[in-house]
Amino acid sequence: MAKPNQNQNQNPNAGSTDEFNLRETSPRLGGGRVPGNERFGTAFDLVEQMHYLYIRIVKARGLQSIKCINNSNNSDSLPDPYVEIKLGNFVANTKHFEKNCNPEWNQVLAYPKDRIQSLTLELNVRDKDNGEEEEDLIGGVSFDIVELPVRVPPDSPLAAQWYKLEKRMNEGELMVAVWMGTQADESFPDSWHLDSLSVSGDGVANIRSKVYLSPRLWYVRVHVIEAQELQVSNNRQTTDVVVKCAVMNMILKTKVCVKPLWNEDLMFVVAEPFEEQLGVTVEEKVGNREEVVGKCLIPLHNVEKRMDTRVVSSKWYNLEKHTRAENGEVNVVQLNSKIHIRVCLDGGYHVLDELTQYSSDLRATHRLLGTPSIGVLELGILNANGLTPMKTRNGRGAVDAYCVAKYGQKWIRTRTVIDSLNPKWNEQYTWEVFDPCTVITIVVFDNNHLQGVDNGGGAKDSRIGKVRIRLSTLETDRIYTHSYPLIVLQPSGVKKMGEIQLAVRFTCVSLLNLMQMYTQPLLPNMHYIHPLSVFQQDSLRHQATQIMAVRLNRAEPPLRKEVVEYMLDVGSSMWSLRKSKANYCRLIEVLSSVVSFCKWLHHICIWTNPVVTVLMHVMFLILVYNPQLIASFVLAYIIGIGILKYRSRSRHPPHMDIKLSYADRLNGDELDEEFDGFPSSKHGDVLKMRYDRLRSVGSRIQTVVGDVATQGERIQNLVTWRDPRATAMFLGFCFVLAAVMYVVPIRGVVVVVGLFVMRHPSLRNRLPSVPMNFFRRLPARTDGLL
Repeated sequence: MAKPNQNQNQNPNAGSTDEFNLRETSPRLGGGRVPGNERFGTAFDLVEQMHYLYIRIVKARGLQSIKCINNSNNSDSLPDPYVEIKLGNFVANTKHFEKNCNPEWNQVLAYPKDRIQSLTLELNVRDKDNGEEEEDLIGGVSFDIVELPVRVPPDSPLAAQWYKLEKRMNEGELMVAVWMGTQADESFPDSWHLDSLSVSGDGVANIRSKVYLSPRLWYVRVHVIEAQELQVSNNRQTTDVVVKCAVMNMILKTKVCVKPLWNEDLMFVVAEPFEEQLGVTVEEKVGNREEVVGKCLIPLHNVEKRMDTRVVSSKWYNLEKHTRAENGEVNVVQLNSKIHIRVCLDGGYHVLDELTQYSSDLRATHRLLGTPSIGVLELGILNANGLTPMKTRNGRGAVDAYCVAKYGQKWIRTRTVIDSLNPKWNEQYTWEVFDPCTVITIVVFDNNHLQGVDNGGGAKDSRIGKVRIRLSTLETDRIYTHSYPLIVLQPSGVKKMGEIQLAVRFTCVSLLNLMQMYTQPLLPNMHYIHPLSVFQQDSLRHQATQIMAVRLNRAEPPLRKEVVEYMLDVGSSMWSLRKSKANYCRLIEVLSSVVSFCKWLHHICIWTNPVVTVLMHVMFLILVYNPQLIASFVLAYIIGIGILKYRSRSRHPPHMDIKLSYADRLNGDELDEEFDGFPSSKHGDVLKMRYDRLRSVGSRIQTVVGDVATQGERIQNLVTWRDPRATAMFLGFCFVLAAVMYVVPIRGVVVVVGLFVMRHPSLRNRLPSVPMNFFRRLPARTDGLL
């Protein structure tokens, strides 16, 4: 297949690659660390301080209806109270209670200080009569903004006080607390923000910031051994029997055996607390169908946990027969049949993250195998700029952005900033670090559930962009403040969706412990003692992702399936032509240093620069006659390269690189193929063309792999007598060389070989050398291929 012109494949949406680069910023970070709590940095010193007016409305007592005040005959009527918050032109209302003279609101309003346009805050308690749709003032309280107290954590929360309602008959009291604070206040996450006044119902819970803990995942290893006294159809002596094990909607089965003896392992993923049961079903194959012989249920909370390679004791389980009566009831019949199974919860592995491409936690599941923390990761999510509108609201583009960050078992979600293309979060979060060779993932989403879960209409939160930061690339105790491009690959091409500004700091507790981690195995020991097969890894990855999505979707507010799957890079292992090209370019870049060295040596040998070649002859002779200097020379050369590379080192964390991803050189058909589902939804000529292209790419890979295998087989066949004459010649040469090496000093042999390799071009022959001709004539196993 002809190589396409890269100029024609240039993505028109990519634009200039400079806009996809990382930019260092200088935000005004405030706060300062709290004395005595420097390690965890809870003083929000990685974000810009945002000042708010906090209004906490607790409750009221002794309220009377306006009708009761104006007319003594209506003494039995109760008010429908609510509180009106009035600050200049800003007016907001709390929820109202029907027929309640002692309502409790417990609502907190956070109003940005820079948007205050009045010196007086008014809190008016009003009576809402739904029958006549009229509103009346019961009484109110006013506050002078200048005189409000300022609360700075870790000060204790400001106590609410009772205030006598003014106006009317001076009936009733209102308990409130009003103060000035920042986003470090404990009331900030659950407060009622100005931009969320348009959100009602269940949607209010979907815009607040929350911290989630992912469930602890375990591997369930089911070793099916044998069965006895199976009651098969027609009492046959031999029959095909299979065992199926199921956890939730995941079903695995053993191989089919004539004798009920399997000795086969099946593995599942479950989450703590163990709500599921392990279902074991024995079935016999009768023709083209399978009939149930018996089944049993094993509660997982009774299964033994192990953290090493010890063998868990096996047990015999009685099988049951479940039949359905005519009235629909299920009858359970105890059978004499038994099945021999060994079940355990393997806690020596780490589930999910070690199966993904970007690991944020490498600790074993069992708590007793945990390691102490080596440091603290602090992340400040400042703001985003220039976000692309994701929806239309009131005839203009809008986006309701929030961030999700994941590291280890802790997931965080910022509050949703309503209808802003330049949202400001200024929220700070902290994680304990147990391994520096891990990655934190930050993703920006557009919230499409502002009207609650039930009214979402099946909408999904749209992805805006993703950022990954590897902790090992960060210097300790340094604050990194950069603006990261938010890049998304769409069917129309790669697109920049905006920028997100982050502040990151990795604090090391002990440098010795940090350096020691580099000498430890990357994964828990069980991954090396009892490694998982590729098929098991694919199956377990799918199970773990589904369980994680289900559990986090049950939180309030939920982290929905599309969010969890995007955070866990589901589908990243699917084949695409773009990824193949990107990995090929990465391989070429890695081998470029070897190629450069070979080219440099070739120029030395052909005397391209006689001065350099003579100097290399002198260096070569010095090293030959002083072999003790060879190791020192090589180490000094490596040290020199490291020192020269220090000045050109990267001074910022890694980010999404469209050039590295080969995303800026894609045509429409390649993008359409990458976004096509599995199995493919295409038909006809399109599918045929893509299949032919895949065969073309596969043929190149096949050729390269075959060439590498051929060279290895030729090396092996030097001594295997596949070509008797070639092997005899090679062994004879080895005998002569051994004799020469015994007689002639090794130094002389090396000098002769080195000078021969670097001989002058006038002494060279253009034909291949004798050793190369001999090697190319060696046989390989290609003759046996069909």
